[in-house]
Amino acid sequence: MEKQKLEYLNKILLDLPIAEALALVITAIEGKKVFSTSFGIEDQVITHFIAPHANNVEVFTLDTGRQFNETYEVFQRTQNKYPLLKINTFFPDEQDIAAYVSNRGINGFYSSIENRKECCHIRKVKPLQKAIEGASLWITGLRAEQSQNREGMQFLEWDKTNQLVKFNPLLNYTLKEIEHITHIHNIPINSLYKKGYLSIGCAPCTRALAEGENFRAGRWWWENGKKECGLHIHSDKNY
Repeated sequence: MEKQKLEYLNKILLDLPIAEALALVITAIEGKKVFSTSFGIEDQVITHFIAPHANNVEVFTLDTGRQFNETYEVFQRTQNKYPLLKINTFFPDEQDIAAYVSNRGINGFYSSIENRKECCHIRKVKPLQKAIEGASLWITGLRAEQSQNREGMQFLEWDKTNQLVKFNPLLNYTLKEIEHITHIHNIPINSLYKKGYLSIGCAPCTRALAEGENFRAGRWWWENGKKECGLHIHSDKNY
């Protein structure tokens, strides 16, 4: 997509609430549109506002095989609340998992960052590639407030790695604003959230946050430095 069009849309999106922003982008971007949900609080807010566009956006989730049961519970509650919204599930390749467990061990991701990233690649990145295949727009729940890695993002970005436009409609929302939206619209949220799990991933790799800890501190809590799984590349701003 042309750089000029993205810049033009980004200026308009600055002043639009999420419902209007979604409607605008879904109309403006041609081709296949997808939304990825992990059933975190941000994704639940987007799900609520994307439900009226169920015929125009394909919704999917990645089931890594190591999810919390509470995540499956909110998955079911979400389906119950938005029955017209079909949520497709993508799973990792069985042979990839078998080879990883054989070579690294069932919990080999604790042994090194390399092992952990390999596990994320098998359980998340490869299934994601199948889910977004042929898409021109990928809607995400990323927020700038979540980590330093995400502060330089824009509403609409050209994702050179995946050759599509990535849309971050909640980019400038604060956590308090997100929580308020879930409250006034009675949006289902993961029961772990109120127990201090602000960022919820796989069960072995996620813990509750202590008071004052960074939003991402509970993910891959045994590692230091930047913590991303490889689904989102934030450094590439080239069009």
